[in-house]
Amino acid sequence: MRQLWAPWRMAYVGGERTHQGCVLCAIGRGDDDANRVIEQAELTYTVLNLFPYSSGHLMVVPRRHVPDITHLDGAEGAALFTGSQRAVRALEEALHPDGFNLGINAGVAAGAGIAEHVHLHVVPRWSGDTNFMPVLADVKVLPEHIEQTAARLREAFAHLG
Repeated sequence: MRQLWAPWRMAYVGGERTHQGCVLCAIGRGDDDANRVIEQAELTYTVLNLFPYSSGHLMVVPRRHVPDITHLDGAEGAALFTGSQRAVRALEEALHPDGFNLGINAGVAAGAGIAEHVHLHVVPRWSGDTNFMPVLADVKVLPEHIEQTAARLREAFAHLG
């Protein structure tokens, strides 16, 4: 039987940092496959969240390191929204969710895990997608390995043209 979760795959949970500075800047400059970058655009890139709320949870990230949306210029703001529209279309094609949550957690008090670099979450949702696992065990169950989801989403983004 093939082992899906080798111990080294979980190194990001408790392992040493492999980058200096902002993690989102490092992801944008790194290996797309290793970092699960799904699409590269001129002013943004789209990446699978390593700590997803649901399968296919994407983040659209401006290339320029800025802390919040008020620091984006007009072109960057438009690119962030265009990236989120493309993410929704790709997720619809690849995963067929029933709905979406889209949002920006601006600041630590608002739940931002990476407060120093603004990014927009695109979270696919399905009717009845919550279960007892997050409530009882603080665990999220994903029905597909994240790398399989990445491959499906890259294909869907390619179809968008």
